[in-house]
Amino acid sequence: MERPLEGLRVLDLATLLAGPFAASILGEQGAEVIKVEQPGVGDPMRRLGTATSTGDTYWWYSDTRNKEMIEIDLRTDAGVNQIRSLVAKADVVVENFRAGTMAKWGLGYEELSRVNPGLIQLSVTGYGQIGPLAQTAGVARIAEAFTGMTHLTGEPDGPPAMSGSSALADYVCGLYGALGVMLAINARRKNGKGQQIDMALYDGIARFLDELVPVYVDTGQGRERMGSETNRSVPHNNFRAADGHWVTIACTNDSLFGRLAKVMEREDLLRDGRYATNLARIERRHEVNGIVADWVARHEADEVVTQCRQATVPCGRVNTVADYVAQAQVEARDSTITVEVPGLGPLTVPGIVPRLCQTPGRVDRLGGQQNETMPATVIERWSQTI
Repeated sequence: MERPLEGLRVLDLATLLAGPFAASILGEQGAEVIKVEQPGVGDPMRRLGTATSTGDTYWWYSDTRNKEMIEIDLRTDAGVNQIRSLVAKADVVVENFRAGTMAKWGLGYEELSRVNPGLIQLSVTGYGQIGPLAQTAGVARIAEAFTGMTHLTGEPDGPPAMSGSSALADYVCGLYGALGVMLAINARRKNGKGQQIDMALYDGIARFLDELVPVYVDTGQGRERMGSETNRSVPHNNFRAADGHWVTIACTNDSLFGRLAKVMEREDLLRDGRYATNLARIERRHEVNGIVADWVARHEADEVVTQCRQATVPCGRVNTVADYVAQAQVEARDSTITVEVPGLGPLTVPGIVPRLCQTPGRVDRLGGQQNETMPATVIERWSQTI
């Protein structure tokens, strides 16, 4: 079955994660992705994380999907000429050099768009292509701190903490970057013109801040760290069960709390004005959380989850990654997939997102050897393909 992006040609000049992640998403959906690595060095991602027996890391294999590797030195005239030859036949270029760096090499978007007026270029930087911080380097963790996300993460009486994924901003940026490419492709179908997509690492995280920005700008009110709680509804927290496992319960409205009260055999709470409404429960969050915590502590985690689910109360165990990959639900939806890696064997990695039911994506390969294809081979192939 033909995948949605069959025939799309992507030149991936980026390193590490955000840009290459966007290119991998396109590759899963059928795009032909040529990844350019620095001769003799390769992408730093090959050495970031836990090493496998091949010398490349599990992270490299997990996130480098459906790409063909070539080596080109962008800092040489020969390399620049090779890139221009590829760009002439490409649909998309992905790069994450500091703003202005590509232009210094004669590979800026203005130059490349003269070679290929329909070119779409995804440019990922720490802070974007314009503004006072445009020349400032950035990484995912710094992006989260920049937006205020880090300030909100952790316990109220503790220091700012890191989200569970140290690369969260990279992934979100790459996801929005892939969306930007698809929007630009659709625009090109209408007007025949390419365009540059300007993604800063902080953009996606900032877009995930729910109501924080408008609340602060309009009222001057900010939000402080609340640990595992949320400011907008109670109970909405993690609770420890009798067997030591944790469960999370989220009652975002009065109807859900009513169901939970029945499960806990505490329907008296629904007749008590101090707890009957969400606004009232927010005022007494510690009392409400204490009532729920006492109930959960008298039962094993699986029992709590079962009773809540039977009553349609949002509840689940707080899983480890080991718990997650063992879930029947994960297997049923191919939320993880296993791919054969030459020299390494079968490797299980996260599955393809989004899941298209009629034209699904596919992972044909993970990682890839350095310099596995000569640039001239790809240039010739692309030149012969309409």
